[in-house]
Amino acid sequence: MNTQVIEIRKSLKKKLDPFRFEHTMGVAYTCQALAMRYEYDLHKAELAGLLHDCAKRFDNETMLLKCQKREIPMTDGELRDPSLLHAKLGAWYAREKYGIEDQEILTAIECHTTGKKNMTFLDKILYVADYIEPGRYKASELPEMRKLAFIDLDLACLSIMESILKYLESTNCPIDTTTIEAYEDMRRVVAEKEAAKKAAESQTEEIALGESESEQDTLTPTKEVNHVESVKRNGKNRRSRSRREKRRRH
Repeated sequence: MNTQVIEIRKSLKKKLDPFRFEHTMGVAYTCQALAMRYEYDLHKAELAGLLHDCAKRFDNETMLLKCQKREIPMTDGELRDPSLLHAKLGAWYAREKYGIEDQEILTAIECHTTGKKNMTFLDKILYVADYIEPGRYKASELPEMRKLAFIDLDLACLSIMESILKYLESTNCPIDTTTIEAYEDMRRVVAEKEAAKKAAESQTEEIALGESESEQDTLTPTKEVNHVESVKRNGKNRRSRSRREKRRRH
């Protein structure tokens, strides 16, 4: 195991409450599982999972003050609901306190709550893992989401976004514009994949049909030649029998 990971785990265990630490370990584990499934870098996936909630030890007011002090940009939605700020503040802590320099990891941490447009593969892995990790149990559709995550990561992202938006609307919670933009962009990604899949299937069917017709065209002349040869042989046989019969009569 990487020594960096061991040190981060030790630090998080001291700073996070037991529930948050167990959730963090579950997300890190699920990130690695998804990384294995989709052949992504396991170490980067684990680091993103370990540090995604590293700023969750602060209350909303403290996070707001810390973001202001560090001049971290905040949206209107985040100002209305400062709990969302743990993602951006967490990315800052991952870089400044835990020495993470990989921008892909930092970006995944920063957008793991709301998602964003043009999500990278690691963004999607962390976003999905945070929702389906083994410790989660409240969402009724979790079993289906967990299966889907290992079949189609994009479709899993979209399904989770839809579920979250429905929940926020049903509870009259404010919805950050970034969340809506992420959802619309993921709808586009999934739609384009479906269109490409249908086009490929259609092309495959056309090729198969063309090959079938070509085989039929090749077989037809052969049948005709066989028929002609059969007629010729039958004609010769009849003429031979006729000559033999004449000899017998004479």
